[in-house]
Amino acid sequence: MGFLITTLIFIVAGVIASLLARICCNKGPSANLFHLTLVITATVCCWMMWAIVYLAQMKPLIVPILSEGE
Repeated sequence: MGFLITTLIFIVAGVIASLLARICCNKGPSANLFHLTLVITATVCCWMMWAIVYLAQMKPLIVPILSEGE
C-alpha cells in the first residue's frame, strides 16, 4: 500500500512541477520541451531512487552475521 501511494504522490508532484515549468518558463516551444524533459527526468530519477531504497529494505541481500561475543 505504501509503495502505490508514494508512487502516486511522485506522479502528482511531477504533473504539478511540469505545469509550473510550463507557466513560469514560457519562452518558446523548444525551451518548453527542454524544461518539460528536465522536470520529467528529475521526477523519474527521484522516484527510482526512492523505489530502489524502499524495495531493498524488504529483502536485503546481505544478512548480518553476529559473532559469539555479541
